[in-house]
Amino acid sequence: MPLSHSSLSSQPDTDRTIIPAATLVILRKAPHAGHPPEILMVQRAQQMRFAGGATVFPGGRVDPSDRDLANRLLPDDDPDMASARIAAIRETLEETGLLVTSRTPIPPECVREGRALLLERGELAPVLEQMGWTLDPASLTFFAHWCPDMAKAFDTRFFLTDLGSGQVDIAVDQTENTHMFWASAADTLASAEHGERTVIFPTLCNLEKLARYRGIEDALRDLERCPPRRIVPWIETRAGEDWLVIPDDLGYPLREQVLKQAQRD
Repeated sequence: MPLSHSSLSSQPDTDRTIIPAATLVILRKAPHAGHPPEILMVQRAQQMRFAGGATVFPGGRVDPSDRDLANRLLPDDDPDMASARIAAIRETLEETGLLVTSRTPIPPECVREGRALLLERGELAPVLEQMGWTLDPASLTFFAHWCPDMAKAFDTRFFLTDLGSGQVDIAVDQTENTHMFWASAADTLASAEHGERTVIFPTLCNLEKLARYRGIEDALRDLERCPPRRIVPWIETRAGEDWLVIPDDLGYPLREQVLKQAQRD
């Protein structure tokens, strides 16, 4: 989505309407020993209002049904955090065909059946009931929290999960997304640098951060040192050029981007 002086400022405006959302960073071990973990990425359809054509992590907005299910499964947790966890699970199943946080192994054919039911019903609760699935949403690790200071911005919580060896069935939904692939963070960054992929600023910053990790353990240690805080990017003008900037104490190796580049991405 293009950014402008009218839609971004140096201070967050809490009066603006924002849209709660969630996204999931899914790690798996690389096929070859000694290589960095791979991350599941999806390419959004060009016609999507937000980040059309961009390469992102699976995710989407928090629906009212996610809040209802979160109240049932995580009654003692913060409602916004709990509903974001449910949304991350639901959106991932819907977009990729991958079920995360199941308490027991689920055969691939059952996951495909559950996904079809989800696409039909649009809610996760009846899928869990009909399929007999039990989930552990609290097992998702809270990784980041981003919210641009603009009307109708997505207030997005990022979660992290690790699939281990990660041999799973996945299939793009062909509606919101058109392509899906596993790649290391460094490889995805390289393809963006070469102009092969479009990566928006929050995804770019998080990929730069993920590229430093050799596995989930590194990520968890990093989060202990620097727990997530809500990030509201702002604009700084330097030598006549506008830059999109985030604070320098959040553990991100990439903290700024030329605004024209962010708009182009």
